[in-house]
Amino acid sequence: MKLSTQVKPISYLKSHAAQIVDEISESRQPLLITQNGEAKLVVMDVQSYEEQEQTLALLKILAMGSKEIQAGKFRNAEEVFADLDRSE
Repeated sequence: MKLSTQVKPISYLKSHAAQIVDEISESRQPLLITQNGEAKLVVMDVQSYEEQEQTLALLKILAMGSKEIQAGKFRNAEEVFADLDRSE
């Protein structure tokens, strides 16, 4: 979590929902909501959420590729380019 993340109790969320939407939309900084002193959820703007999801998807693809390389499931670039040249 970023150091600039604000922390507020759930009662603040309940009583300031519209203000929170405006602030988070403008600042793009997430808001950590606590309940009984425990972190319970994070409120963030949609653009930040979508960017985070795209980043996670790319990381998953990289992890899958790394596992395939470790398992020996790959071809060197020269073979791939040679196949592409032959198919033209």
